[in-house]
Order: sequence, then structure tokens, then C-alpha cells
Amino acid sequence: MKKRALITGINGMDGSHLADLLLEKDYEVFGVERRSSTRNRVNTSHLAGKMSFLNGDLTDQNSLFRCLKQSDPDEVYNLAAQSFVGESWNTPEYTSDVTGLGALRMLESIREFGRGVKYYQASSSEMFGRMVENPARETTPFYPRSPYGVSKLYAHWITKNYRESYGMFNCSGILFNHESERRGVEFVTRKISDGVARIHLGLSDNITLGNLDAKRDWGYAPDYVEAMWMMLQQENPDDYVVATGSCYSIRDFLNEAFSVVGINDWDQYIKQDPRFMRPAEVDVLVGDNSKAKSHLGWAPKTSFKDLVRIMVENDINSLK
Repeated sequence: MKKRALITGINGMDGSHLADLLLEKDYEVFGVERRSSTRNRVNTSHLAGKMSFLNGDLTDQNSLFRCLKQSDPDEVYNLAAQSFVGESWNTPEYTSDVTGLGALRMLESIREFGRGVKYYQASSSEMFGRMVENPARETTPFYPRSPYGVSKLYAHWITKNYRESYGMFNCSGILFNHESERRGVEFVTRKISDGVARIHLGLSDNITLGNLDAKRDWGYAPDYVEAMWMMLQQENPDDYVVATGSCYSIRDFLNEAFSVVGINDWDQYIKQDPRFMRPAEVDVLVGDNSKAKSHLGWAPKTSFKDLVRIMVENDINSLK
């Protein structure tokens, strides 16, 4: 009998890549999407007819419970969030409601559902914020530096609390930055890959960015969704850092992106705007994936250089 999985945030980058993986593993997949006048299924258009879409919203617990009854899942992956860190300062209450309390509503729905559902919570490296230990591991103290990071931290701890209080099979993946060709263009990595593609094709003259010196641990999203799945296949639930262990700056990302189109001196194409600076910057985020390697047998497959090349080449082809 096929396993059944319910994914929130199905139309996002991670949701669509996870759906691809689970369908390859012969799951029956159900994706939760918010009802709107226009569906945004850019990332999931290739999945039409292969999976089921359900209407639900992390701000409405009844809708989540209905999704559980409709899908009767073995596994739930909560990937939905207000996931743009910069926006979280503009809409801190909304971010907290969706990203933080949304996880609580899903956990309560699963508890009331009363079946042994395995639950995955998408935690974030932004919970570490001002890193007190580098690289960060599962035991590193948290110090979030944005409303988004604080909201993710609430979701992380309530997931652990429900695991310990009710014996639920709850796992949190503390994922460091991961990108792909399906990333939204408002995120800096996709903004760069799209901008480089436009400059290469003569469609634009520059890219406007904020801080170029922030450093991140960047991986490839399809590698990371495999770690999510692995967590729910273990005998006992636990939390894991998912990262590459390597660190690169925005400048490094620009170097790699422009090199794809044969440009080495890119300064003339970059403008900086204070509007894209965070009120409280996170200077560096890098993770220690030792536990995921030893317990799950997981390791990243895609290099930083290949990740950037995939994104730029995809944007060039799309714009053509």
C-alpha cells in the first residue's frame, strides 16, 4: 500500500522539490495551498495530475484538520511560512501568526486527528542569528535576529514540546540556506542569477542589492529535501542540522554567477541600496552536519559552484 504524505507550502521551492522526491518513491502526495483568486503553481505545474491539491491555511486550524481528514497521511511536512526574512520586519505580526503559530495549529490538528502521523517541521538557521558557536550544531544556543527567526524558533520549540509531551513523532530539520532554480526572485540568490541572466541577454544594466559581505552556508534544495524525508524514516524522532559546512559571501555568489557568462569584473553592474539592508544583520551562518551524516547517512551532493551555475543557466534559458 502506498504511503501518503501531506505537504504545506507545496508551491514553494522546497515543497515542489519534496513532491518530486516523494512521487519518485511512489508516495501518494497531497499539497496544501491557500485559496486565492489566482493560483501560483509555477513550481508545481509539472505535477498536474500526479498529486492532489487541497485548500488550507496555517492561520486556520479547521482547514488544516480538514486537509488531514482528506489526505489521511502517514507523514506531514510543514514547509509553509512567511519565509522572506526582510519582509518579516514589515509584517512581524503576520509572520509570527503564519510561521510560528501556524506550526502549533498543525501540531494540534495532528494530535486531534489521533493517528500516528510523523511530522516534519522546517526549522531554520536564522534561529542561530548572532552565532555564539561557529559552526552551529544541534546543541548551539539560539540567538535569532529577525521576527522571522524568532517565529521559526517558536515553531521549533513547540514541535519539540509536543514530541515530549504527547509522544508524537516530530522532527525538526534546522536547514541552513539552500537554493535552486525554483527560488523566488525576491530572494538575493535568485535576484542575482536572474539579474546576471538579464545582463547577459542585454535586458538589464545592473542588479541592486544590499549587504554584499554577509556570509552563508549555501546548499542545493533537492539535496536538502532528501534529508527531510530521511528524518521521518528513522526509528526515533530527533532534530538535525542540515548544511554543507562551507561558507561563502554574497560577493562569492556574484563571482560565480558572473563567471558563468564570462564576466570577471562585475563591479560596474552592481548597485547598493540601504533599503535592502536588514535592521539587524546576520553576518555569518554556517552549520555542522556531523549528526545528519552519522545518523541519517546524509551528505550534500551539489557543490556551491554547480548550484550557482544551475540557477544562472536556468534563468538564461527561461528568459530566452
